[in-house]
Amino acid sequence: MRMATGLSVLVLGAGGIGHAVVTNLENGIDRIDPFKDMKNRPRAGSGTNLLLVGTDGRDRISRVEKQRYRLGGAPCHCTDTIMLVHLSADRHRASIVSLPRDSYTELPERRDRTTGDEHAAHAVKLNAAYAEGGPNLTVRTVEHMTGIKVDHYLEVDFANFMKTVDALGGVQICTARPMRDSYTGLDLAAGTHRLNGGQALQYVRSRHVDGAADMGRMQRQQRFLASLIDRTTSSGVLLNPVKFRDVASTMLNSVRADRGFGTEQMLELGEAMRGFTPASSEFASVPVSNVSYPVKGIGSTVKWDVRKARKLFDALREDRPLAVRRPVQARAKTVDVAPQRIRVQVYNGTPRDGLGRTADDALHATGFRTTRLPLNGPPRNLKHTLIEYDPRWDRSARSLAVALPGAELRAVKGQGAMMKVTTGTDFGTVERVRAEAPHHGEFGAITGDQEVCS
Repeated sequence: MRMATGLSVLVLGAGGIGHAVVTNLENGIDRIDPFKDMKNRPRAGSGTNLLLVGTDGRDRISRVEKQRYRLGGAPCHCTDTIMLVHLSADRHRASIVSLPRDSYTELPERRDRTTGDEHAAHAVKLNAAYAEGGPNLTVRTVEHMTGIKVDHYLEVDFANFMKTVDALGGVQICTARPMRDSYTGLDLAAGTHRLNGGQALQYVRSRHVDGAADMGRMQRQQRFLASLIDRTTSSGVLLNPVKFRDVASTMLNSVRADRGFGTEQMLELGEAMRGFTPASSEFASVPVSNVSYPVKGIGSTVKWDVRKARKLFDALREDRPLAVRRPVQARAKTVDVAPQRIRVQVYNGTPRDGLGRTADDALHATGFRTTRLPLNGPPRNLKHTLIEYDPRWDRSARSLAVALPGAELRAVKGQGAMMKVTTGTDFGTVERVRAEAPHHGEFGAITGDQEVCS
């Protein structure tokens, strides 16, 4: 959010009003000092590091919204989302690393600054650091775990998250499969959706959509952040001073930030990040060795892969990119199952010679594993292209159907994994499709332009 705001400031600054506007808006930021009395901190590297946390605060959410978006219950006053954001020294790249909230860690021996009570060192989940010691202990814990010096701290709660999304007019999200979570109330059909603030909160909070639990939720949070950057940088907000003032005011009043990030820093960041787009961002998660590491008295935690995590954070400290840059590809529709995993036998169901070969070539070029030996089908006067599939492979069949718009789907028990496509007289072209962007490279990172809707 603050990165997008920085770019907005640049646009207004060119008109000579940026400094005045930002100075006025900055007064609304809730300031805190998360670095007070901190000693023995990691050495600084190149670039700038921000710790972005989302808390489960819901005190300012109305009763109706709590009911509609399943926000009842008492908050744990802990961090629901934790991201380490690294801005490269040349300001051409933002690396965003998700830290699992259930990560196993140990809090150091310390004295409570409010009560004066002594606390012995003890094991916890990472999100408990905020509950026990607020932003200060959270920063200390993250620095200890990552070896990265945190330069700035940003915090947003549920209510302010919703306000920010609504101020932008919603954020577009794509999903290749239906998403339902009875805990958060999330209910999305496969396809493209523009989410308002409450729906976006359901999306980033849901962890019961599939078996990936918190790991899957972190990927959805990253996908959402990429879409938020895309929405902010591609909309008219940046070019309209009135809209900018309204949106920026909501954004800046929606965060708690450290005292060191003021007007001059924001303007400097905006100037440096000229031309920032989703392709300028990259997303990764901390490598883990055990997603269900049992700890007595705590329960199931996430254990980091120490060696791989150290390499990732070394790369951040040394200001090196995490994602493998890939050539820009033609736009493609997102599907649940990658075409490379779907086997297809093509049949020609019409009197038109060579139509089977044409369909086989087109499907193969899109990535489907065709047999390369198209056959003539029993019907020779089929009007509509037909996809026959075994119900056990229904996800593959639906993904194939996206590439063949208008095709009829017919379940055939016992057919096996091979899809059977019989071309009809309505066969035209094959749509390009791809699975939700896989994570590549040593750190499993992906650039933001691969996360947004095609």
